[in-house]
Amino acid sequence: MTTTPTTRDSHTDRVDLVDLVSRLGRCLDTRDFDGLRDVFATDGRVVTLGGTAEGHDALVAQAARKHSQGNVWHSVTGHVIDLDGDTATIRANLLVAFAEGVADPAPFLLGEVYDMEARRGDRGWRLTRMSATPVWSLNNRLPAA
Repeated sequence: MTTTPTTRDSHTDRVDLVDLVSRLGRCLDTRDFDGLRDVFATDGRVVTLGGTAEGHDALVAQAARKHSQGNVWHSVTGHVIDLDGDTATIRANLLVAFAEGVADPAPFLLGEVYDMEARRGDRGWRLTRMSATPVWSLNNRLPAA
């Protein structure tokens, strides 16, 4: 099957969606908070331990508030993607670590489940909804606000 902008196969969509979720982690890890505007739709909504945010400005502000201190590392695995035309749902496992530095003897580790919705538009896939549900933690300390 030939893939064109108007005819896409599900494999290409799945690769694009996994990449989109990876870009979310990279934006948070590298403090490229404005880069989240290319990950989320303008009406995107996020619900995490850091709070609820809706729209680009609120998403960027929340991410900057919760990920600006110390080192942070997101690892996302186990993507399960269900496609329905120009919409998709994504469920994945997240391991996120917050550390004061490389030598931090007790980084805060958090295991969560990501539940996401995405929509394809003129600029490709964008997340419209994301929630992160905590499952477990280690060295239970919240990162500095």
